[in-house]
Amino acid sequence: MTHYNIFIKKLILNYLVGSSLAVIGVGASFMFSTLELTTEDVKILLFIIIVSFSVMIILESFVFFIHLQPIRSAFKSSFQDQKANELALHQLYRFPILAVKRTLLPHLFGLSVPAMTLAHFFIKNNSLSLPSVYIFYAFIASILVASMHALFEFYLTTNAIQPISIFLKDILHDDAPSIAMPTNSGVRVKVKFRASVLLISIFPIILFVLAGQVKLENLTGEESLLYWKWAGLILIVTFIYAVLVSRFMAKDIEEPISHLLRMMKDVENQKYGYLKTNVYTDEFSYLFSGFNKMISEIQHREEENRQLLESYLTVLSAALDARDPYTAGHSMRVATYSKRIGIKLDLNEAEVDRLNRSALLHDIGKIGVPDYVLLKDGKLTDEEYEQIKAHPVIGERILKQVEPADKMIGLLPGVRSHHERVDGRGYPDRLSGNNIPLFGRIIAVADAFDAMTSDRPYRKGMEPGKAIKILQEGKGIQWDADIVDAFLEVFDEKATISDSSLIAPEKYTNQSSLIN
Repeated sequence: MTHYNIFIKKLILNYLVGSSLAVIGVGASFMFSTLELTTEDVKILLFIIIVSFSVMIILESFVFFIHLQPIRSAFKSSFQDQKANELALHQLYRFPILAVKRTLLPHLFGLSVPAMTLAHFFIKNNSLSLPSVYIFYAFIASILVASMHALFEFYLTTNAIQPISIFLKDILHDDAPSIAMPTNSGVRVKVKFRASVLLISIFPIILFVLAGQVKLENLTGEESLLYWKWAGLILIVTFIYAVLVSRFMAKDIEEPISHLLRMMKDVENQKYGYLKTNVYTDEFSYLFSGFNKMISEIQHREEENRQLLESYLTVLSAALDARDPYTAGHSMRVATYSKRIGIKLDLNEAEVDRLNRSALLHDIGKIGVPDYVLLKDGKLTDEEYEQIKAHPVIGERILKQVEPADKMIGLLPGVRSHHERVDGRGYPDRLSGNNIPLFGRIIAVADAFDAMTSDRPYRKGMEPGKAIKILQEGKGIQWDADIVDAFLEVFDEKATISDSSLIAPEKYTNQSSLIN
């Protein structure tokens, strides 16, 4: 509980200093220096201050310990309850605004209501020789003093919560980064700037006006009216000036912060764009330059990771093809056919990239099929055929072990389902029609065409025209009719797989995302 105790002591010290300065320093000084008091008046006013201050302390302490309860509970439970830990951290984030609420509610009214009640009682009993209107002036002054005190409390509490919030995040370990500050707990920069400037500007002016009114209480009605016209003009001018200055100051801070937050949101969504308009000449210039450098490093790392993943996938498919010299290049050709079909079907670039990778690895499960089955020249037995039919499931299982998992998950449906048939007689899940994943239906056509046109030990590959005829005859039975049609539109039987017309599509020619 050491960190908790230090936190409490710091809050109490801040509160006592702020309250003493506000109530005794400003309030009492204003009262005793402005008013012409007898010795008896001073004694009564000191009594009123002590009683009111005591009531205020009692009320505010009660609310204070209610606000502390979630934080105290987390410490008392030794951080065993994850939900309680998160609640404690969120309550810490709310503490600055809670400090303002405490100051403007139990603090203000706990002090002013008893003070006004007692003052009214003593004035009515002629024990206090002051006009009743001074109670109203005192209430206005107390609102101003409480507002200034609330402002100080806000900034002091913001500073006080930082060490203990860091401690709590350390306790939460890996969960801490995911615990963002709740949107209803903070105060926007614009609001802080405007409130601070307004209070700092208006506070002394209003106090001066009130003090002047008290000092000039012997003014006649016309003179008093002239005084208030003058005071009102000063207040209006000061208020307008404070509003304008606070607006400009807040805008100067808020705009670059908002810009940076939007770009950070883009980074969160994996959109890595540079800030191209760094027009700032203060510290924000360095901040945005640092942001651009960070984006550059992220892009560089992303490109390295992409190249590593592409190389890894290529090596996997090459390792499979190397087991059988007669199928060498099969995975690459199927990937290229699939890619062209995907482009024809208007898949976006990211989908074409995933389709390309999925097709590249569609037969990776054959790594788990014994050589005597995979490389057999003659007809397979029923048992051997079942072993071959297991390769889509084996492939999916292999890819599930590859990290990062989020890069692999989009490849799994195509690998598992590329031997399904639209009539439901395929394997491994006997899916039919559109229940077969799109990638599976696309790869099935590309795989079948390459299998039919490739040479095998026991037969020579078909002519492309004959293979195309078989695809046409199988439309709606074995293969998806729309996908067969798309394949036929992009395939020129006079072209070979090495021709540029087939290899380099007119769309998505970014070689960083396509493997040829």
